[in-house]
Amino acid sequence: MNRSEFLGRARDRGEPYDFIVIGGGATGAGVALDAAARGFEVLLVEARDFGSGTSSRSSKLVHGGVRYLAQGHVGLVRESLQERAQMYANAPHLVSILPLLVPASNLFELAQFWIGLKIYDWLSGSASFGRSRYLSRKQLRARMPAVAEAGLAGAVEYFDGQFDDARYIIDLLRTAASYGATPLNYCSVIDLKKTDSGRIHGVEVVDVLGNESFEASARVVVNATGPFADSIVRLDDPDAPAMISPSQGVHLVVSRRFLPGEDALLIPETPDGRIMFALPWYGHVVIGTTDTALQSTPRDPVAQAGEIELILETAGRYLNPAPQKSDILALFAGVRPLPRGDTRATAKLSREHAISVSRSGLISVTGGKWTTYRQMAEDCVDRAIAENDLRDVPCPTLSLKLLQSDAAAQLAKQESRLAVELHAELPYRAADCVVAARDEMAVTLEDVLARRTRALFLNARAALECAPKVAELLGPELGWDLARQELELAEFSRAAASYQPGYAAERNESPGGNDGKDDRIRR
Repeated sequence: MNRSEFLGRARDRGEPYDFIVIGGGATGAGVALDAAARGFEVLLVEARDFGSGTSSRSSKLVHGGVRYLAQGHVGLVRESLQERAQMYANAPHLVSILPLLVPASNLFELAQFWIGLKIYDWLSGSASFGRSRYLSRKQLRARMPAVAEAGLAGAVEYFDGQFDDARYIIDLLRTAASYGATPLNYCSVIDLKKTDSGRIHGVEVVDVLGNESFEASARVVVNATGPFADSIVRLDDPDAPAMISPSQGVHLVVSRRFLPGEDALLIPETPDGRIMFALPWYGHVVIGTTDTALQSTPRDPVAQAGEIELILETAGRYLNPAPQKSDILALFAGVRPLPRGDTRATAKLSREHAISVSRSGLISVTGGKWTTYRQMAEDCVDRAIAENDLRDVPCPTLSLKLLQSDAAAQLAKQESRLAVELHAELPYRAADCVVAARDEMAVTLEDVLARRTRALFLNARAALECAPKVAELLGPELGWDLARQELELAEFSRAAASYQPGYAAERNESPGGNDGKDDRIRR
């Protein structure tokens, strides 16, 4: 994928697209692939980098939603379990099966978990990742010695999936581009263009990097901007009611020594009524998450001190030794785009998706969860076809394999200097960074270290330490002189601050922030 090529293609196009998709996260990328694979001409525009918001800040689980089953959302669980299987079948290079252990403090609790997870098995049907089973206390200790033994009666083992969310988006877009779609990052929609009768027929876009604007027209405009959906809706109708109840979720990353082995831990109850996970991921352990209602949607969400303390306190009741604040290697916060409901408890709001069409024809897809992105996209394109009298082409994505690139591995074989590791504590090589710039539309240091690789999400200190080396690698690829490299390092240092626990302590404030209108990056 080449940004300059795609940008020129979009600027020079004289004919309307069939679809313009606003938003380059999981939903937007899914819609772009679905529409392009049906033969429609598609432009996707993302205000920042692909997946830079909610979609790269998930729990890294491909799951049916055990907690949703307890809340009675059986239909959502069944759909999610089927989509879980499709993600695994269509992208086995990115999705893996993960065993999870659920410890119980007494026999009654153990029976509850066993029954609930057997229902989970039953709902998965032929899409099962493995059948749940009972583990004695001795078996639990053998499988997961890090779990504190005191008071535990045993555990239930069940299976879900795990993936790399940001990498999945790149392969979604790579596949969409192979069907003719034009994905653009750092292109912000600043206006919706309408006919004299008030029908939306296109968008005005600012290329943030070049600080130039252009217009693109289309038969359908889709708003797939997740927690920022309201800002696009209000470009259409300034008086439109809010659609989103934003909720913040925080994760901590610690050393693998706190949870050695290949099994994940599900903590069945937290003080705020959620469940919590401790998951092995790229040689580290991800622990989370929280559910904190927000008054507004911050562009760059920050973990708050209270959220960090909640995670550490909850994990400390099960892990031995218990991780301390000083053990945190990285932390990250994301904003869930929950549909607005009649409760203040965001943990109780539905994770089902909704598709709405405004009087001017803007199609907005909101809510949902990562695992159901494909079904959301299918429903969205089906609705667009029906609303706009487009040719009715069946959805092909149920069994559509995502493209996989081995460019980094091949480059490392060809050039020994690019086979060297970035840092002893990170699972990446120099070739990964070069390929990110050449083939994956990375244009900043943060793009490479946060999303094309996951260095910043795994170990913020290590990412900062290898950043100068990465800036040198990217210089020739992106045309950076020494001054630009220094600017990128300064920008990355500022961005990386919020991935470190000291930042949250210094900014001990209520979650919130700007409304997401300023999509430009400083240069």
